[in-house]
Amino acid sequence: MGKKIKKEVEPPPKDVFDPLTIESKKAATVVLMLNSTEEEILAKACEAIYKFALKGEENKTTLLELGALEPLTKLLTHEDKIVRRNATMVFGILASNNDVKKSLRELDILNAIIAQLAPEEEVVIHEFASLCLANMSVEYTSKVQIFEYGGLEPLIRLLGSPDPDVKKNSIECIYNLVQDFHCRMAIQDLSAIPPILDLLKSEYPIIQLLALKTLGTITNDRESRVMLRESQGLEQLLKILETKEFNDLHIEALAVLANCLEDVDTMQQLQQVGGLRKLLLFAENTTFPDIQKNATKAIARAAYDPETRKILHEQGVEKCLINLLGAENDGTKVAAAEVISAMSENLASKEFFNTQGIPQIVQLLKSENDDIKEGASLALANLTTANQANAIAAAEAGAIEFLINILSCNRDNAIANAATVLTNMATQESLRLAIQSFDIMRALIQPLNSSNTLVQSKAALTVAAIACDAEARIELRHAGGLEPLVELLHSNNDDVRRHASWAVMVCASDETTSVELCKLGVLDILEEINQSMRRKNNFSEAAYNRLLNNNLSLKYCQTGYLSSNNLIPDGFYDAGRISPGTKLLSLKELALQELNDRRAVILINSKPYSAYPPYTTEEKFSDSVSGRSSSLQRRGRISAGVGSPTDEKADGLGQTTAAASKTFLKERASRDHQEQRLTSRRTQSIFRKGKGRKEEEKNKEEEEAAALAKIVESSTDKEWCLPSDNDFCNYITEVSKTILPITDLKTQIETLAKFVAGKMGGPISKKLLHEFKWELHISEVKFQLKSNIIPIGYIKKGTFYHRALLFKVLADKIGIGATLVRGEYNRAWNEVKLVEESYKGITGLLPRPEEFIIDLMFEPGALLKTRSQEAEFYKFL
Repeated sequence: MGKKIKKEVEPPPKDVFDPLTIESKKAATVVLMLNSTEEEILAKACEAIYKFALKGEENKTTLLELGALEPLTKLLTHEDKIVRRNATMVFGILASNNDVKKSLRELDILNAIIAQLAPEEEVVIHEFASLCLANMSVEYTSKVQIFEYGGLEPLIRLLGSPDPDVKKNSIECIYNLVQDFHCRMAIQDLSAIPPILDLLKSEYPIIQLLALKTLGTITNDRESRVMLRESQGLEQLLKILETKEFNDLHIEALAVLANCLEDVDTMQQLQQVGGLRKLLLFAENTTFPDIQKNATKAIARAAYDPETRKILHEQGVEKCLINLLGAENDGTKVAAAEVISAMSENLASKEFFNTQGIPQIVQLLKSENDDIKEGASLALANLTTANQANAIAAAEAGAIEFLINILSCNRDNAIANAATVLTNMATQESLRLAIQSFDIMRALIQPLNSSNTLVQSKAALTVAAIACDAEARIELRHAGGLEPLVELLHSNNDDVRRHASWAVMVCASDETTSVELCKLGVLDILEEINQSMRRKNNFSEAAYNRLLNNNLSLKYCQTGYLSSNNLIPDGFYDAGRISPGTKLLSLKELALQELNDRRAVILINSKPYSAYPPYTTEEKFSDSVSGRSSSLQRRGRISAGVGSPTDEKADGLGQTTAAASKTFLKERASRDHQEQRLTSRRTQSIFRKGKGRKEEEKNKEEEEAAALAKIVESSTDKEWCLPSDNDFCNYITEVSKTILPITDLKTQIETLAKFVAGKMGGPISKKLLHEFKWELHISEVKFQLKSNIIPIGYIKKGTFYHRALLFKVLADKIGIGATLVRGEYNRAWNEVKLVEESYKGITGLLPRPEEFIIDLMFEPGALLKTRSQEAEFYKFL
């Protein structure tokens, strides 16, 4: 054999770079390699960056700072699959970092990532592309971009991928996307519910959990619930609940089921297959507190629909709820109370809880857990609404004390619920009295002062319900409850303003409370409310009218009208017409004014002298000072400046009347000493003769005036009281004896009219009306009394409005129904209702009363039909 010759190695071409193996330990170097044009280097660089990013969040931030994202973005569309795959893997990992997410949004890579979900791509690419989308879809902006770039459809398709990671990432991304309404609507169009239901069969709990969460979100829409039901999704949900090994999925499955139970069709389907009964048993028997709570909440969702309430009642849900009230978990108790609140809309359920359930609910009111108190009070509020039996059952179970305690808690809804229950109870007198025994009005002060409009509204309504009793109104006044109640009238909330007006109307049932309310300016507030078309309500108008009915002086001055039901009391005074919003001065304020030339204030007072405090030495002295001012006073007609006019037979009564009016004189005694002397001299010079006697009286008056000044200084703090009016008292006595026994109403009216005219100057001829000097007479009486206030009995020459007022007062005293109407130009008249003679005695016809105006001036006793020419002449001549 010949010798082998060694073959020589050919040298590489001179224009080819020799292979170079580089080992880099710096991330920056690898990032630079991402700009290479060689596929192998790019693939290895991406792989190295992927491994580096997996090690922690700090590495992801480092890569961001080194500028790795921009070259990586270009590699997503590289021709080489390996390069493209490795780049996608890097983005799948990097997208979990918040700073990276922000940069990726700016680079707008989502469209390129979605392109990697194409069916022809490898599973690995699907896995990391879907992972990147799942991470990015947490933020709203990225959700919108994914949806707009059409990413939802390929994600739904990948739910059927054989790779569990792809399924997990895809369903997680879909769950994030469906939080947006537009994506939920698209889910229905893409028929995504069947593939999502298939994930419930997965062997991986995380996939099942994400599928249930996604179903829980999309089933908030009715169309999705219908698709779920048609896809036999209910059966799968029930299977999960029946499987104990799936305890970790029960809460999410119950959330989906709760949404589905809102549909009547779903309830009926569940009832038919026995699923509803299974749900109730599951809620009652499960040993997991959170699961039991969520099962009860699922039932609560269903109970808000009237049709589903009927189905639940047929399934005996009430017994299940009573058992759940005794659960150890507070959340379950709250949920059970919520279901009872909803079920109480069903009459049969409400009656069931009367004997069973209410005692257990009442016991929850004393819980230290605010959620439980709120839920229990809401259940009681609904159970006792329009149901007296339940209200009694709650009271018998001891609810009143617990409810009043809740009024002072810090939970607004609980306070509002408690106030509602108390309002429902207060419709029954026995329960209302029981509530008052717990000092309810004082407990309502805090809710009335609340800043929450619901609490304000309910508290005011409770006041309205309880204040119908006099003792409750006294308690409210003493507790200082009127001030916050009146303040609520300023509220811009319609319910608050309406209920506050209602409460004010009820509180105005007695005169004392009405006076206190008027002091707080409630009349002005209500008047302002009633002038607004938007703010006024029926109760504000009723409250205003009731307050006026308790203050007839103000009512007549403002409205110029008193009905036959408005019985004029003692202390009524007519100060003339006042404009709306103008303050009406009190009698005391008017009495303290200096004598003026304005219209006299006409006073009504029938209280005899015995109704006033007994004489004191100072009062007798003040009486004697004014007792000699005129011959009328010496006969007892004018005592203490504002006494009552009587005839000569009433001498003793006149002096006693002076004692009743002593305080009135002292209040007016601020006039200076010179005026007293001048008045005394002027009146005595008219009725007395002899210069010697005049000098003697002058000296004596000076001494008495000085003594009176001292008395006034020591009596300024004493209360002013009404001056008595003995002539008016005599009118009442005479009318009661002569007119009251008359049986015919028309005759009574005519006789009373003649009596009034006789006391006020008699009939006046229409032609001589201008010669009737009633103004001069009124001025003389004012001067004699030294007061702008004239008791009506002092008036002996009265015009229309004097006579009409006297007729109304006397008619009220003897039970004749008459109105009092103020007209223009000092006119006023009375209207009565009588049955015409033509209708009397006709069988088969109901009597038709006619309205008549009573002539008190020209032909006293004449009855003028209200619409007749004579009546118009009487009113407007």
